Amino acid sequence: MTTKVNPDLQRERDKCTFNITELTNIIDGGPEKTEDRKRMEELVLKEGIHHDDVPMQYLSHKEKYERAIKKSCYLFKLIRRLQEEDNASMENYRAVLGGNLGSAILQDGSPLTLHYVMFIPTLMGQATVEQQAYWIGRAFNLDIVGTYAQTELGHGTFIRGLETTATYDPKTKEFVLHSPTLTAYKWWPGGLAHTANYCIVMAQLYTKGKCHGIHPFIVQLRDEETHMPLPGIKVGEIGAKLGMNGTNNGFLGFEHVRIPREHLLMKNSKVLEDGTYVNAPSSKLTYGTMMFVRVVIVNDMCNYMAKAVTIATRYSAVRRQSQPKPNEPEPQILDYVTQQHKLFIGIASVHAFRLGAEWIWNMYNNVTAELEAGDMDRLPELHALSCCLKAVSTSDAAETVERCRLACGGHGYMQSSNLPVAYGLVTAACTYEGENTVLFLQTARYLVKAWQQAAGGDALPPTVSYLGRVTTGRRVPPWDNSIQGIIDGFQRVAAGKIGLCVANIEKRQKTGMAYEDAWNMTSVQLASASEAHCRAMLLSCYYEETEKLCAQASPALRQVLSQLADLYVVYWALQRVGDLLRFTSISERDIEQLQNWYEDLLVKLRPNAVGLVDAFDIKDEILHSTLGAYDGRVYERLMEEALKSPLNKEPVNDSFHKYLKPFMSGKL
Repeated sequence: MTTKVNPDLQRERDKCTFNITELTNIIDGGPEKTEDRKRMEELVLKEGIHHDDVPMQYLSHKEKYERAIKKSCYLFKLIRRLQEEDNASMENYRAVLGGNLGSAILQDGSPLTLHYVMFIPTLMGQATVEQQAYWIGRAFNLDIVGTYAQTELGHGTFIRGLETTATYDPKTKEFVLHSPTLTAYKWWPGGLAHTANYCIVMAQLYTKGKCHGIHPFIVQLRDEETHMPLPGIKVGEIGAKLGMNGTNNGFLGFEHVRIPREHLLMKNSKVLEDGTYVNAPSSKLTYGTMMFVRVVIVNDMCNYMAKAVTIATRYSAVRRQSQPKPNEPEPQILDYVTQQHKLFIGIASVHAFRLGAEWIWNMYNNVTAELEAGDMDRLPELHALSCCLKAVSTSDAAETVERCRLACGGHGYMQSSNLPVAYGLVTAACTYEGENTVLFLQTARYLVKAWQQAAGGDALPPTVSYLGRVTTGRRVPPWDNSIQGIIDGFQRVAAGKIGLCVANIEKRQKTGMAYEDAWNMTSVQLASASEAHCRAMLLSCYYEETEKLCAQASPALRQVLSQLADLYVVYWALQRVGDLLRFTSISERDIEQLQNWYEDLLVKLRPNAVGLVDAFDIKDEILHSTLGAYDGRVYERLMEEALKSPLNKEPVNDSFHKYLKPFMSGKL
């Protein structure tokens, strides 16, 4: 570092008890992957694409999009060059396309994200071999730019309710796409407004007078040379949002737009030339892309949480405030237990969700391989897990980022802290790719079936096998105030909630209520049961995976990793103490012991707080925060950033002469 580090921050690093690089290597997946990441960051940041003369917050909506396009083009040009020079696979550049590095360059979202995250994966998952041969090469080379349009103005998560139609005309061997109402207009796809010239459109397929439900079609939106919208295509921007204003979210309507029959993606379902519809082996085969994106989202949430806790923890080591003891210096705010309570659970959450994401990613790959072999037995289990894990990770990330912003006091409200920007990005994830409440209810449908299977004595998949062990008919066992005891308690809570939901639905049905109405009346409890199931799975996964990591770690790091995992489990026990009182035999004395245990863990982790966030190894150029830089020059950076405001370019603003002076003189 060429700049002197803040002495408070340096002291924090000096008292760290473990090797920070060792933890960084574990987070990355090994020393080689850490080196690959660092090398890639150096290569990309050396290009200077991340530098801005004017901070993003001072740009207009139009200027934000134009900057995002400029940076995206430079970034992907760089990726092509690096691929040619290194002859490396696309896997090595995942950090550039997404993750921390991509979000540092494209701070407010990229209009090309859906091209890579939805357009190409959908082609890979839903197109025939012949269709892939034609489209995927063009997409990878960016000869065309694509997006994915499913959500409409009037319908989102309820896919069966989508109104866009694709009617087959056997005379011309074409599909006719049409938006029959205003609410049928596609709404929200990133890059749709002015960037993409092709789009995968989800529409109701009609042939021979019959509707066969939602199917994917590839549709050209704009001329490949002039980029003008094609006839019948009504496309534009939806307007400014809380965040992600570089994403170029758009609307799309069709006025009897004709496309070739071959533009229906036909890996699963098909329409023959005469209009005969050939059904897919299973309707569940279309889940693949959605599950893939939900797994990617969990990883994204880890990155945003890691940034937020790094900013807030470093700032808390530098910021001194109040004087609890007379005649003594103001303490670092990190010494306040309430501040530790806000931040340390965030650090633990990054590790919990990172391990959870790796676990479900491995499961996704295994189930995908089984699908290719025609085995769909574990698909419902994976779908249920991806739904609830996406919901819990995004809601926890939004809560963590907001908690970190509040932990930074007034300065956290500054956009230059990067915390408001991060909040705008994570809170968006609570609704896209499935609104969280709806996803919890998707998981609940699976859990209700699993409960009924358990009651019938059937074998259960691994993630719900606890339902076979925990039944309401058995005596509640004595409470075990250990980590494994808490995890068992959370499984008992989840099982108890699912069992009550099933009982309430059946009870309401007996009064004559239709099953759908009984489900709706029980839906608050069902969502709660899904959340409880996901918490139990997360706690178990974090604890078990940490045990594996500890077996490979040095004694000093092993101790800290165990303390973090313990903190996470005990924290959630205290957060859900009402549920534990309801469904387990936990006592008031047990709760008091848990509270003392939790506070003791905060004390033990305090010396390693800065070391733990340093281990995330997020460069200043990627963190992009006045409060969280490695050197801790908080106040100098705040002033440097303030001076970049266009309002500070002149000592007297024009408004003084136009309005303020006449007003003060009584001449306005």
